[in-house]
Amino acid sequence: MVKSLIIGFLLLGSLQSFGQNGPETAAPVTGVFSDATIFRYLLFGIITLELITIFALVYWIRFFTGIEDLQREKDVERKTKLKDASSWWSRINKLKPMEEEAALDVGHSYDGIKELDNVTPPWFTIAFIASIIFGIGYLWHYHVSKAGANQYEEYEIAVTKANLEKEAYLKLKGDAVNENTVVMLDAAGIEAGRALFTSNCAACHGKDGQGGVGPNLTDDYWLHGGSIGDVFKTIRLGVVEKGMMSWKDVFSAEQIAQLASYIKSTHGSKPAGAKEPQGELYKETPKTNNVDPAKTDSAQTAKL
Repeated sequence: MVKSLIIGFLLLGSLQSFGQNGPETAAPVTGVFSDATIFRYLLFGIITLELITIFALVYWIRFFTGIEDLQREKDVERKTKLKDASSWWSRINKLKPMEEEAALDVGHSYDGIKELDNVTPPWFTIAFIASIIFGIGYLWHYHVSKAGANQYEEYEIAVTKANLEKEAYLKLKGDAVNENTVVMLDAAGIEAGRALFTSNCAACHGKDGQGGVGPNLTDDYWLHGGSIGDVFKTIRLGVVEKGMMSWKDVFSAEQIAQLASYIKSTHGSKPAGAKEPQGELYKETPKTNNVDPAKTDSAQTAKL
């Protein structure tokens, strides 16, 4: 076969060579019936015939040597394994064949759908039992032995941690003062608060705190609490619904403490043109820790 292919290609090449080296006066034969075309068709036919012969020989060899029978046996074995695997899955899940469907019918049907009394799949039963065991372990770990923090305790731990981180950040930033830690400042702090008040707060509360658009800050009545912590918080957060902005992005915590100290210092000053009282009466609770109550100012009041 190989020899015939080689001879055919050589003949094709010789024909092309003769066509090129022929006399120049001879007109080359072209078209479907040229020598080169006929030989090319003949060569393709030979190749096709040889391929068919090869396939026939391969099939003959497989058949007479037993390879075909061996392949059939392998196919049967593979199908048997698949069938056995299916049967194994059916046994594990206690599945019943369709022929036994009538025995499983419980008599309930709706819209052509019948209810069958099939057993619960083992995987579902195992998962259900495992969830019960897990629940018992969870209950023991978190609620009986207290070996781990439950979700409420984790929340409290997270909040405590966040507050500690916040305090550390505020200390680092210099804003550790807040409504819970602010105290009345000395004369220098009050004077600094006066300057801030005059340039930022006098337009609404009057230059002496007597009130205007905003309430009087010098009497005994307060709209949002009269302690220095309440005053600090009101300045920091503002009262937007009543037209007072939040000053936390304008003033530092130290400056808000200065403002609150100045406002508290104006209590009882009774400036001219003071606005009528607003809010609720507030009386300062005297601090008695290591202090003689007779010497405390038990009637200090103020207003924002």
